[in-house]
Amino acid sequence: MKLTIITINYNNLNGLKKTVESVVNQTWQEFEYIVIDGGSKDGSADYIERHSDKIDYWISEPDNGIYNAMNKGIAKANGEYLLFLNSGDHFYDNATLYENHHKINNFDLIYFNILYVDQKESKNVSYPDILDFSFFYTGTLCHQSTIIKKELFDIVGLYDEDLKIVADWKFFILALFKFNCSYQKVNKTLATYYLDGLSSDNKNAILIYKEREAVLNSNFAGHINDIKQMLKIKGTLSSLKKSKKIQFLVKLGFLRKFD
Repeated sequence: MKLTIITINYNNLNGLKKTVESVVNQTWQEFEYIVIDGGSKDGSADYIERHSDKIDYWISEPDNGIYNAMNKGIAKANGEYLLFLNSGDHFYDNATLYENHHKINNFDLIYFNILYVDQKESKNVSYPDILDFSFFYTGTLCHQSTIIKKELFDIVGLYDEDLKIVADWKFFILALFKFNCSYQKVNKTLATYYLDGLSSDNKNAILIYKEREAVLNSNFAGHINDIKQMLKIKGTLSSLKKSKKIQFLVKLGFLRKFD
């Protein structure tokens, strides 16, 4: 089995329906499908049971949070590669896997573009071709758009269940910059992600910052000052590029254009 899709859910029946329908309606169906429910009381378990003929493994029981549920899915997965498509998320369209399944090969991480949707607008986000440390200092990849080789969890470790929000970010930054995993970008949109989860809630901004700082200080303390200085310089250069005075001097030939 090449691919396992894992969906976790807790009391999000409407989102779960959207996700399950997206998965079972894919025109390419050569994958394993796992659903981990956290003991929902909103009818989610009944819904999963009614669709159990299209789900290879499912369970509904209390868990210790998002990352505990995701780790349960990893433990049950038989696929060589894993994709976490949690309740509410869905594939870009019904032909997404058919058009892209041949890209799931050789690399530890295969990441795609993602469509972000909030209450006001939708935006297609393309990640950089080269994943450098400065990108992860302020950003991350979405797990909804990243297919992960299962063996990588044996090397890096499972998701850190002591973290409430950034354990997937921690996994990526360790995999890439501590264990030098391989990766490939595919310039196609894989999934749609709705900005209504924990990590998208502005109320959690302080917790996200604290969790990220703790991870960086524990694993990359020697690089933090360098990264902060580099980001400061990049910010200064960006401001200079936008300066009308600088643009005028470049136009007159007194300064060379810089990128």
